Amino acid sequence: MKAVHGAVRSWALQRATAVLALALLLYFLLHLALAPPATQAEWRAWLLAPAMRLAMLLFFIAVALHAWVGVRDVILDYIKPLGLRLGALLLLALWLAGTVGWVGLSLSPAA
Repeated sequence: MKAVHGAVRSWALQRATAVLALALLLYFLLHLALAPPATQAEWRAWLLAPAMRLAMLLFFIAVALHAWVGVRDVILDYIKPLGLRLGALLLLALWLAGTVGWVGLSLSPAA
């Protein structure tokens, strides 16, 4: 029964992160369609606004979680040797955490 609970949790997380990423992507595209920034200064003002920074960080976190669930399931299903499986999961976790960390640093006010 525990495996079913984990599968349902993974399924729900996959769907939730997909919906969040899609909603944020649609917001970005709608904003660009309705009020496109014309100059580099307008782009910077829009992208560096605190609400926009938060939205972009949430987008990348959602995409990273979505990728974690999907790729983790593929690794667990197709890589059988335990050492290789753990190594692949560790590399995936480090890469995704590093990517989200880099995005967070890039979006920091000092950047």
